[in-house]
Amino acid sequence: MAIKKSELYSSLWKSCDQLRGGMDASQYKDYVLILLFVKYVSDKYAGVKDPLIEIPKGGSFADMVSLKSNKEIGDGINKIIAKLAEANELKGVIDVADFNDPDKLGRGKEMVDRLTNLVSIFQNENLNFSKNRADNDDILGDAYEYLMRHFATESGKSKGQFYTPAEVSRVLAKVIGIHEVKRQDQTIYDPTCGSGSLLLKAADEAPREISIYGQEMDNATAALAIMNMWLHDKPYAEIKKDNTLSSPLFKNEQGGLKTFDFAVANPPFSNKAWRNGFDPENDPYERFKGYGIPPAKNGDYAFLLHLIRSLKSKGKGAIILPHGVLFRGNVEAQIRKNIIKKGFVKGIIGLPANLFYGTGIPACIVVIDKENAEGRRGIFMIDASKGFVKDGNKNRLREQDIHKIVDVFNKQLEIPKYSRMVTTKEIEEDNDFNLNVPRYIDSQEEEDIQNIEAHLLGGIPNKDVDDLGQYWEVYPSLRRKLFTKADRPGYSFLKVDHQAIKHTIFSHAEFVAYSEQINGIFAAWKKTYIPVLKRIAVKDQPKALIYEVSEAILSAFTGRKLIDKYDVYQHLMTYWAEVMKDDVYMIVEDGWKAQTYLVKDKNGKVKKGQWDCDLVPKYLVITRYFAKEQAAIGQLEADRDEIARQAEEMAEEHGGEEGLLEEVRNDKGNITKGEVKSRIKAIQNDPEYADELEVLEQYLELIEKETEANKAIKDALKELDGAVLKQYKKLTENEIKTLVVDDKWMATTEKDVHSEMDRVSQRLTQRIKELAERYGTPLPKLTETVEELTGRVDAHLQEMGFTW
Repeated sequence: MAIKKSELYSSLWKSCDQLRGGMDASQYKDYVLILLFVKYVSDKYAGVKDPLIEIPKGGSFADMVSLKSNKEIGDGINKIIAKLAEANELKGVIDVADFNDPDKLGRGKEMVDRLTNLVSIFQNENLNFSKNRADNDDILGDAYEYLMRHFATESGKSKGQFYTPAEVSRVLAKVIGIHEVKRQDQTIYDPTCGSGSLLLKAADEAPREISIYGQEMDNATAALAIMNMWLHDKPYAEIKKDNTLSSPLFKNEQGGLKTFDFAVANPPFSNKAWRNGFDPENDPYERFKGYGIPPAKNGDYAFLLHLIRSLKSKGKGAIILPHGVLFRGNVEAQIRKNIIKKGFVKGIIGLPANLFYGTGIPACIVVIDKENAEGRRGIFMIDASKGFVKDGNKNRLREQDIHKIVDVFNKQLEIPKYSRMVTTKEIEEDNDFNLNVPRYIDSQEEEDIQNIEAHLLGGIPNKDVDDLGQYWEVYPSLRRKLFTKADRPGYSFLKVDHQAIKHTIFSHAEFVAYSEQINGIFAAWKKTYIPVLKRIAVKDQPKALIYEVSEAILSAFTGRKLIDKYDVYQHLMTYWAEVMKDDVYMIVEDGWKAQTYLVKDKNGKVKKGQWDCDLVPKYLVITRYFAKEQAAIGQLEADRDEIARQAEEMAEEHGGEEGLLEEVRNDKGNITKGEVKSRIKAIQNDPEYADELEVLEQYLELIEKETEANKAIKDALKELDGAVLKQYKKLTENEIKTLVVDDKWMATTEKDVHSEMDRVSQRLTQRIKELAERYGTPLPKLTETVEELTGRVDAHLQEMGFTW
């Protein structure tokens, strides 16, 4: 049975539990990722003729397994890794972590147990990387990405800079035009590649394989990048280790900098030591010539100028930098001016704050394009700072944020409060080459200004009603249904009662027609893609599938008023990430099989009588095949609840002090069947307690009825559970497809689309209610009411003898 990909990734993350305590995440990531690499190459290349990586005798993951519980396991793992490294020129790459370090892994038995458990996690049969790929879907690469993100999260502010969030990487990759690559000899470069995540995301956007180059200063991080390339099936990528600014290692035949077709970078922000190892005044690569030399204590522009110098004459690139590069003065202002005058800056994308693991400050993407730079007369700017979701203690771009940024940038769409093309003339003459995005795009929400005249004289300002113009475009006659002209210009009165606003809107013919139109759009998309989803087969590509399906729903809702196509798209992508992705990966590995399994507790023990199915959860089968039985159980539960309610009422009525049920409460204040029966037995022959006896017997009858009802429910549930399990065994492939595609995927997506429509409608309803309540009672009327109430209070006080 295929394991959920989310469970696969989380099981790998749990392997870190074996290492926590002796070191922090920035260190134990090396151990986990090296084991992942050894496991992968052992599974993929052991016994393969002419492999990309040779698995020498005594240098495989199987050799590590044989060391489990061995007192020399740490030293043994080091030797296995050394053999693998030596056979494949990977020394300094996969041997950077010491598996025999007692300070980090413990001493004696502690180390043996820790490493044995760690190896056992990777020994899991579901981690067989020789057969876990759905063609070109990079499951292992996704696992690596998952681990890197979690390592960065745990590493803390000062040690998380080895990883660029995948969402940001995707934006850079999609705005540099790499999707238009036509030749295999084209190249991409990252001068500060870290663990390689940004470089890989950019390369993945190319429609064909291109040559990959990266340089990283930190040895351990460069090793991660090399392993990352292998684990993503990019073994020919060139990753070099050294300081890019002082010792750039990619050079042309003349000894100058090698130039590339594309470049991406996420350098360390505001590096204070960027001049270490070289004199920028005498830079042999002329990176600063014609621009100026960045300040000694801030290297942001040094990295930007290096990237510009590393691009070919028609090269394109993107670099992540702190917002300060857009507006800081002195020498940086001069450098910025010179870059702008050359026309190299194609665009600026302002990002939300707190996206990156090494810092919480807001950053921006500077997009560089040398092609036609001399004719460039403007810079396209986007303020994307408001589009994100909170994720733990960081912010994260959602799928809809990524798609919107990329669509708007690549199509150069001007959207109020979000994007615009800013002329070079405006930048130069009006703003002295300051590129701070808020100077050009006002993304602030308009203030909801109170109208004093409306408060004094009543009526709703027409301006507030006009501001709902997007709704009146869709429901033109609804405005006339809700509002009428006031007795003075510029104001309106609400025609309906406050409580009738929602009903008036939701029952209006134009509202109903629009809702039906939206439902029709979704129905058409559903009709097209139900057959597509039901054709999913073993070894299909899930990523290609969700791209096709999600782009289609985005396209279907493009141009529709009121409803935001990106919001609809996000619903689908969220459901994909949380549920659908696991389902599809199970199908492409095992086919359309409703495989049941026994539920286990956190200790791995089977819970008696509990089973489930991931692809086809129980509720789907019950809803489709056992609705009558489920309804009967629902009725039994309702009857039981009514009995319980009656018992509760009796306990409330007779359970107080001196109450007839007070004697049967135990030390915890509860009334139990045993206590009631004992009390009945004690007083049943005494006429003095006749009233109490009658109440006790009624209460006992309710308790017994509730017990019987619970037993009936339990028996019915058990019978239903058995019938459902038998039904699973009878399900045909077509029935499974209907349950999964129609009843699960499409039903959930349709519900989400409806919720989006409801959200749009509720915004209109709430705004009209807000305006109606705000201006419903003019100030003079309020004053009159206050005076009237004050007079009444004064009168009452005087009647009571109070005077003042």
